Amino acid sequence: MQPEDESGWRSLWTEYLAFDGSVLDVVIHDKTWSRILEGKLIRGLLAFEASELVGFAHYIFHPSTWSLSETCYLQDLFVVPEMRGRGIGRSLISHVFADAAAFGSSRVYWQTQTDNQSALALYEKVAERSGYIQFSKSIT
Repeated sequence: MQPEDESGWRSLWTEYLAFDGSVLDVVIHDKTWSRILEGKLIRGLLAFEASELVGFAHYIFHPSTWSLSETCYLQDLFVVPEMRGRGIGRSLISHVFADAAAFGSSRVYWQTQTDNQSALALYEKVAERSGYIQFSKSIT
């Protein structure tokens, strides 16, 4: 991602959050963008079709208590609805896998909503279900 990609990214980011039913303060949008540009805590990829921004992925490398190498968490993956089913999501995931391998990561993992059928159809082609259920509690 480059600084000139910001407005396109923000547009897709907002669409992604709406799809998820989430609303975040603009301060979080700003911090997320700056972290992606830094490329340290959060990395990002963009997908273009005929010079139009159509998708993105955000992922994070972190230590693990189960491995000597870093683990990669694919936190966000989004492709605009009208472009789904064309291999864009799969391509973004493949790029994350390649970067994780180059980084020396032992695995990539992610989560999705249980009723997100289009995402599940793709994910079951590129990875295995872990069998774990996620629990979450807001602390703030």
